Amino acid sequence: MKRIALLAMIALVVVGAYAQTTVEFWHAMTGKNGEMVQALADKFNASQKDYKVQPVYKGSYSDTMNAGIAAFRAGQAPAIIQVYEVGTATMMAAKGAVKPVYQLMAENNEKFDPKVYIPTITSYYSTSDGKMLSLPFNSSTAVMYFNKDAFKKAGLDPEKAPTTWPEFFAVAQKLKDSGMEGGFTTNWISWIQLENFSAWHNIPFGTRNNGFDGLDTQLVYNSPLVLKHFETIYDLSKKGVFIYGGRENKANPLFISGKVGMHFESIGGYGNMKANAKFNFGVARLPYYPDVPGAPQNSIIGGASLWVFNGKSKAEYKAVADFFSFISETGMQAYWHQNTGYVPITTAAYELTKSQGFYNSNPGHEVAIRQLLNKAPTGNSMGIRFGNFNIIREIEDQTWEDILAGKISVKDGLDKMVREGNKTLRDFERLHK
Repeated sequence: MKRIALLAMIALVVVGAYAQTTVEFWHAMTGKNGEMVQALADKFNASQKDYKVQPVYKGSYSDTMNAGIAAFRAGQAPAIIQVYEVGTATMMAAKGAVKPVYQLMAENNEKFDPKVYIPTITSYYSTSDGKMLSLPFNSSTAVMYFNKDAFKKAGLDPEKAPTTWPEFFAVAQKLKDSGMEGGFTTNWISWIQLENFSAWHNIPFGTRNNGFDGLDTQLVYNSPLVLKHFETIYDLSKKGVFIYGGRENKANPLFISGKVGMHFESIGGYGNMKANAKFNFGVARLPYYPDVPGAPQNSIIGGASLWVFNGKSKAEYKAVADFFSFISETGMQAYWHQNTGYVPITTAAYELTKSQGFYNSNPGHEVAIRQLLNKAPTGNSMGIRFGNFNIIREIEDQTWEDILAGKISVKDGLDKMVREGNKTLRDFERLHK
């Protein structure tokens, strides 16, 4: 009887010694990018026996963040959640809900140096004194995709994308005239045609360094330059040269199907383009207005970072810290970058990819990095940090659709976006003073 009890005790000890700590990782990645998230987790899980990271798809970026907030309030939050960049200020203001990444890594004796990350990425997710609150993950920026086969058919040089907006609009008209359904489309009207547009031309999107210096900020992007830009796009929509494909990334099918010859999308969409487009395409940097002094400046990041919720066990935090170190390794970052199109978050991963000759056959990947690093960031181009920014983007999307439908003029529409957006900022400020 004693022998049986002893064996049972030994068995419990053995089982306990090898019991894995499982942590959930909620994310918003689909298609090829969703497969890559799972691949990262699988590689980490195979690299050791103590921990298991379990990715869970929770819907769109907005759906994922909302699900995470609701789960935290219910005491059922995951250890890791992917939050898109516009949710950064909201997560920073969520006192008590978040365990800062710099603190997590220090507590678990993990080597962590913010200086190894690309500066425009580091600043977005850090406090004013350089402490990183979340781990950059799928960082991207907006670029221009163009159909080389369509260019050739229209009598255009398939290796030469337009570099200025006047050139771009002329090329779009030629593509339309060549028989295409339209000349161009765009995803993410706010992120690309407002936020990145402003940064690329080094003009303010908002006051207080676009929200980085405090909650008492105002949107100010209804400027003469933005008005001219949006009026041109609106006029071209009436001629069928610009075709609206929907909110977020809903315009992708217009480009992939060959209905339009140029498209603005995240570099993070490169894998999807490569997997589905049946034609040769190129990637080029964003156009700029040549009469704007200093343009082009640098573009800003999009994508998302990984946040850690409070209230987890020491074992769970150790698992998360180990996972963060693993996916930040130079080789893993190069692997992620080369298979998704998202930019590497470290300069070492960029240099490794370059030394491997990857950009010789995949130049589009480097376009995005060079665009981010084009010039040292200014207060107008280091990023956007506003509370309730997901709501502000919804206001902008709806108003843009009203402009296209002829329900409101371009000028009145931009003024409305700013006016209602500022009301939303004041609501957020009152709640988080």
